[in-house]
Amino acid sequence: MGKRFNTINGKDFMAMAIAGAEHLNRNVERVNGLNVFPVPDGDTGTNMSLTINSGIAELKRRPSSHIGQAAEALSKGLLMGARGNSGVILSQLFRGFSKYVHDFEEINPVQFAHALQNGVETAYKAVVKPVEGTVLTVSKDAAKSAIAFSKHAEGIQDLMAEVVEKGRESLNRTPDLLPVLKQVGVVDAGGEGLMCVYEGFLAVLKGQTVDSLLVDAEDVGVPESLDVMKEVIKNPAQTMNPGHEPRRAQAHMATEDIEFGYCTEFLVKLVPDKTKGMAFNEDQFRSKLSEHGDSLLVVADDDLVKVHIHAEYPGEVMTIAQKFGDLIGIKIENMREQHLHILQEEASEYDAYEKHAVREEEVTTPAAGLDLATEPNKPFGIIAVAMGEGITEIFTSVGVDHVISGGQTMNPSTEDFVKAIADIPADSIYILPNNSNIVMAAKQAADLVDDKKVYVIPTKTIPQGMAAILAFQEKAEPQVNVNVMTQAISNVRSGSVTYAVRDTSIDGVDIKENDFIGIEDGEIVVSEPTALDASKGLLSRMMDEGTEIVTILIGEDASEEETDTLVAYIQEMRPGVEVELYPGGQPIYLYLFSVE
Repeated sequence: MGKRFNTINGKDFMAMAIAGAEHLNRNVERVNGLNVFPVPDGDTGTNMSLTINSGIAELKRRPSSHIGQAAEALSKGLLMGARGNSGVILSQLFRGFSKYVHDFEEINPVQFAHALQNGVETAYKAVVKPVEGTVLTVSKDAAKSAIAFSKHAEGIQDLMAEVVEKGRESLNRTPDLLPVLKQVGVVDAGGEGLMCVYEGFLAVLKGQTVDSLLVDAEDVGVPESLDVMKEVIKNPAQTMNPGHEPRRAQAHMATEDIEFGYCTEFLVKLVPDKTKGMAFNEDQFRSKLSEHGDSLLVVADDDLVKVHIHAEYPGEVMTIAQKFGDLIGIKIENMREQHLHILQEEASEYDAYEKHAVREEEVTTPAAGLDLATEPNKPFGIIAVAMGEGITEIFTSVGVDHVISGGQTMNPSTEDFVKAIADIPADSIYILPNNSNIVMAAKQAADLVDDKKVYVIPTKTIPQGMAAILAFQEKAEPQVNVNVMTQAISNVRSGSVTYAVRDTSIDGVDIKENDFIGIEDGEIVVSEPTALDASKGLLSRMMDEGTEIVTILIGEDASEEETDTLVAYIQEMRPGVEVELYPGGQPIYLYLFSVE
């Protein structure tokens, strides 16, 4: 018999949240396959997964045995990473939960039930036009049952078992509340995603692992009338009957039925009095945005406002929001394109039939004339930013798939990254920006891509990028690689030598126009009349008794004589240090140094 959870604290809650996220992550495609409301774009599972993973990352950064503090960390991470209708609603369920348990170090079954109820009330307030038969209904029914059951529950485990049972029963009823679900033959995707999270909670309380949560059609709670869905739950990768019924619910829908085509999400970082005479009012702001689309959610939290809306003209929505502050975390997705992509995949997977039923009375060929045969994706791809033929060759030689030309004076755009990501047939993409001014564009591109996992390693120099790629492990899990590559960055000291374009004084260093300046990890530390003197001064600061290797990338304007003199200087200053020379061919910077 495992532990009896009469109460749970922050550590218990963290274990529950991690298990809930893991169970959801394992069922992303199954949840995606159910997604037909509010639009059939097939990304509910993906959005909920990305949202909860953001919450878990914040929870791991701020672990606490105090459940109020742990829940607050999860809530903050969920809000910052919320994606799509379902993700924003999920974030609000736990935002309300967090506010209820804020002052508690641990909670009992009655308090847990009331925290769930507070989450439901918070989520309903965030949705401008709540629709029953969705995740809102499932969460409401589960919480209502929890309140009634909590008075005689023997522990949190018993209460959570009740939540899961009643939540599943509510999920079964969603087709009776939302006609489009019954028409297509599915239960609500967001509700299914929430139940995955709750089942992960219960597994921890019962002393089980997520591996024990095997999907069984009879236990999942699909209504008896929806025989087709039993098959998709058992095996979403197979055809559902001998007649080759499409396996995705979205294939029963018509793309032209999508009224507002762009799923638009962003955060507004409020700036008081940004527009004179206009103070931010959440209700008025919500009302104004509601004129420009549907599926609107507006959530204000301190100085941040999270906005999700399906709009036909996203620019108009963002123009309104910009009057109150700065926009961050912008994500715009063309839902019509997403739906067409799903139809094209169906056409490719079921070449035994030629047409899809997108309405009861209409049959079309969504991918007619298209050759949809594709090469299978490889596990990973790597993108790096660099200037100079030599540096490009170095990155390519160690496994980088795509080198984007750019650097300090030529920053690639977000679009450049998005195109590069699309060009690489890989499930996971790692980006090495190699410049502090480029990291943000890379992260924005990562937020815009929803069909691949994109990891931005925050490399700010070429040497850091090289250290990161050399630390990469082909067979490691993505998060392991993110960790080891990021750690590799901290083990490298980076330097560069370039010329000054005007007289100035920075951080106590007087600089004259046309002088040569030495930059160490982004800070100007040396200014000298010659490139050689600037290089010597810079290296004397960067090298110490522990230095083992100095790598020099030689720029296109560096002379061979100066380079030889510089190598001799290093060997004289630090006998035994290994010096590696590479023709980088980079413009602007005569030398790039890496000291390890």
